[in-house]
Amino acid sequence: MNMDRQDLAILFSGGSDSLAIYAMAMTGPSSGLPRPRTIHLLHMLNGMARFPDFPARRLEISRQILEAQIPEKEQIPETKFLSLDMGRLFQGLWLDRYEEIMPRFNGKNLVCVACKLGMHARAIIYCISSYVPLLLAGYTAKQSFFPEQTNAFMDRVSALSKRFGVTTVFPVYEEFDSEQVSRHFLEDLGLPSTGGGEQKCLFCQTLSTAGEEDIAQYLDEMIPEVERYMEYRLASRIKDAAGVFPPGRP
Repeated sequence: MNMDRQDLAILFSGGSDSLAIYAMAMTGPSSGLPRPRTIHLLHMLNGMARFPDFPARRLEISRQILEAQIPEKEQIPETKFLSLDMGRLFQGLWLDRYEEIMPRFNGKNLVCVACKLGMHARAIIYCISSYVPLLLAGYTAKQSFFPEQTNAFMDRVSALSKRFGVTTVFPVYEEFDSEQVSRHFLEDLGLPSTGGGEQKCLFCQTLSTAGEEDIAQYLDEMIPEVERYMEYRLASRIKDAAGVFPPGRP
């Protein structure tokens, strides 16, 4: 499929890795990414984060810096920044049921895995509804200690995405294997390269000793439910979609 000048979406936290992917998409084919018509920056709201204005503020200054470096103004992709709420999915995948779920998965804390699965599901729904064929996520080898940035997670969400006709890729996973690489790339473009661009999630530094086997087991059980929810949601079967992840209390 010729992806040239088609839209793409980025899971955009405002952190250095998602900002780097945005910069790559803006600066053109030399980055290894197709030059898009529109870049959809999908900022996910899970209901547990503070400082919600940080990503939009970082984006605005970064967009101005990047656009100033593109000589052919007609080649500048349009940027759309969207905040998408996936809190209900997050609750259904973990918070409503964690007392029941944790014993099934060796008592492991999988809250961040559940959150990221909800984010990917919401992003895929958006991509289908908005005719966006390509979804990018800024997972990196240097952060593979996070449960959601393991092969067990990435392989499964890529397969989920593919089943719905959207291609999900992780374009900087191998290349950004140290903070030095990502900082150099951003600073070379005059972009901010250190903290301050992300919301601060309540769960982002909680301890998890979950290994890839635990993560895989959780995803293999939950993804079929997520698929069912997505199918209902895309078919506008609202009552059926709501029934997939009912709240923990009436």
